[in-house]
Amino acid sequence: QVQLVESGGGLVQAGDSLRLSCAASGRTFSRYTMGWFRQAPGKEREFVAIINWSGVNIYYTDSVKGRFTISKDNAKNSVVLQMNTLKPEDTAVYYCAASGGRNGDPRMWKYEYWGQGTQVTVSS
Repeated sequence: QVQLVESGGGLVQAGDSLRLSCAASGRTFSRYTMGWFRQAPGKEREFVAIINWSGVNIYYTDSVKGRFTISKDNAKNSVVLQMNTLKPEDTAVYYCAASGGRNGDPRMWKYEYWGQGTQVTVSS
């Protein structure tokens, strides 16, 4: 029902910015809560940013707060993660995901749909 394709990853230097995009299919895209997750080598996948289906609630993991911004454009069926002041610790494969959840904390939800991921590498 929802297909996700990430783009915008690349190799950048510390302090640079990068804009990740997630293109989604489906007429009902606006009813899904969208999240960005990442997985660094040797580490577990972690939540980065989430935007509630209504756009009212937004969450960021502490390490990116103030540097990253998540946004959702229902008209374009896309979700964007603007990443500023990148650090080497941000190096990871970034995934876009969607959840049909409606109640409770979105950070606790199961995300049913996932993209293939896009590599972000930040050098010192």
